[in-house]
Amino acid sequence: MTDVLEVHNVSFGYTKDTLLFEEFSLSLKKGEVKAIVGASGAGKSTLFELILKNLKPFSGEITAAECAQVFQDPYSSFHPSYTLLNQIKDVAPIDELQSLLKLINLDYDLLLKLPHELSGGQLQRASILRAMLMKPDLLLLDEPTSALDNVIQLEVMHMLMKSLDNIGILLITHDMELASWCADEVIVI
Repeated sequence: MTDVLEVHNVSFGYTKDTLLFEEFSLSLKKGEVKAIVGASGAGKSTLFELILKNLKPFSGEITAAECAQVFQDPYSSFHPSYTLLNQIKDVAPIDELQSLLKLINLDYDLLLKLPHELSGGQLQRASILRAMLMKPDLLLLDEPTSALDNVIQLEVMHMLMKSLDNIGILLITHDMELASWCADEVIVI
């Protein structure tokens, strides 16, 4: 399997006196799911910012393949004045749209609406749909199912697990049960 993420001896903190990560290492291959769990403020979302190169580590190296991210708050993921379909088309081909809509139990008509016209769960599924249509090698998921009810949560996670031939998934979650169920490795920070 191909490496899609390599975090090697990364050190980072918002001040040099208080490090969130000290020589932290992690590798992820296509076909793998790794879950990052930890208390609020432990650095879970900061790790994603480092991977996305929005933050620069003090030391160490991060190499990441083409990636897409699903944020915890779906309302911050979409521009409020454009339809979801237009925003999806802006970043991804939609050739597999219909098949993925069925997998995540989302109606096409909802994509013709503005973000505020959908529930949090519907919008989060649209966010996951957009990320999957981007066909990344690496999928960064920050609490992707927290806005979903239990049935839809299970359907979405099954769909993501079926995609593992093509991607590696790094998952941030507070849900230890979910992490244990889907992850090849659970990393507590």
